Amino acid sequence: MSRVAMPEPDAGPLQRRSIIVDDLARLVGRSALIWDEDGRRAYETDALTAYRSMPLLVALPRSTEDVSKILRYCYDNSLKVIPRGAGTSLCGGALPTEDAVVLCVSKMKRILDVDYANRTARVETGITNLAISGKVAEKGFFYAPDPSSQLACTLAGNLAMNSGGAHCLKYGVTTHNVLGLKMVLIDGTIVDIGGTCLDAPGYDLLSLAIGSEGQLGVITEATVRILRAAEGARPMMLGFDAPEVAGACVAAIIGAGIIPVAIEYMDRPAIAVCEAYASAGYPLDVEALLIVEVEGSDTEIASLLAKIADIAQPFAPKSIEISADADQSARIWAGRKAAFGAIGRISDYYCMDGTIPLGALPHVLTRISEICDGYGLKVANIFHAGDGNLHPLILYDANDPDSNEKAEAAGAEILKLCVEVGGCLTGEHGVGIEKRDLMSVQFSQTDLAVQMRLKSVFDPAWLLNAAKVFPLASSEPMRAAMRFEAPAAA
Repeated sequence: MSRVAMPEPDAGPLQRRSIIVDDLARLVGRSALIWDEDGRRAYETDALTAYRSMPLLVALPRSTEDVSKILRYCYDNSLKVIPRGAGTSLCGGALPTEDAVVLCVSKMKRILDVDYANRTARVETGITNLAISGKVAEKGFFYAPDPSSQLACTLAGNLAMNSGGAHCLKYGVTTHNVLGLKMVLIDGTIVDIGGTCLDAPGYDLLSLAIGSEGQLGVITEATVRILRAAEGARPMMLGFDAPEVAGACVAAIIGAGIIPVAIEYMDRPAIAVCEAYASAGYPLDVEALLIVEVEGSDTEIASLLAKIADIAQPFAPKSIEISADADQSARIWAGRKAAFGAIGRISDYYCMDGTIPLGALPHVLTRISEICDGYGLKVANIFHAGDGNLHPLILYDANDPDSNEKAEAAGAEILKLCVEVGGCLTGEHGVGIEKRDLMSVQFSQTDLAVQMRLKSVFDPAWLLNAAKVFPLASSEPMRAAMRFEAPAAA
């Protein structure tokens, strides 16, 4: 494709946008584009709503071929591209810039093939996880990753951030449940990575692509694993008088060799808000609550729950309640799944995402409280305790710049703490812009340079999701070098 004539550098943004819209309309149709101010405003932010910026325009492709045409055009004309799914990113991963085209795959949500014999489904990435499970449920199958935003979030975003969810303790995160991808590179090249088998030959590019946050290409299709649904499942609730004791109990359960489907943690502030919102039956007289779910036959479930109750006894639980039926189980999980929305009813919050070794959980919970107290802020802790993926919700006033600044500073200290105890900056939300300048806390300059060189192989002009993931001070020399290697007209 030849380079399309662009306006002179001093041409106004409206003229520039008009030319781009006309050019792209010839490639993918005008109905696939949004360029009016009100339409673009819907895409000016993601779930990290403290930051927002109106994009140049929005493209809504309907096929991999459309994505290829759009990316090739942007490549030929040095236009930045922001890949986007449903915009539920909590780290600013889908935050646009004023000079970028938002490429949103939300219209690409078809189920292309289901192979029950080989337990796979091939889908477009604009689909939600729940829609995949809904399609295969009639045959007794499901798709395992279940982030709390699964009602809205797309597979595209899950792939970009390698998301997990409550049940990742047993079933793993996104990368453990995907066999193959179709990805479009910035120059429009369509590549297939992995396949339909468990171990595709060659380099493991699948693991490189999943979790790459839109830095390497736009993933348009995925072949995912579907699993047989368990015979049954049942949660139990364990209440404790201290968060640190609950954390120690989590480590003891895992240390005993028991792998529940999920172990979720909620502290007193979170319990109260979620109970008021969902009437889940949570105990209100405890400082910390564990929701532990196991699955299998009725006999297996009863045996496992009894063992977990025995393990908990040395930690003096204030309450132990085993779900009596499916309705109670649904209420217990409804409260947990609605936690972020419930907290949002009473306060603005800054949702953190770090991962730590389980043995460090008691210490880290104590320090999180101390850090937030030091800034005069309250915190509600809701997270996947089984795999050490923390989600402290720092409560603040988004309309108060001082409160906003304190929340970000407290969040940075919490993430540094995660790294200090042997964990990492993110478990499933990604880096985006939120943790971009903290990457040097975890990685050396050599580590970052290697990662940036990998990006440059796939995106030589650094047009994909620019100014994300890598610290600006470290990445600017690399990006500057790449600008001298921008694509020439074909």
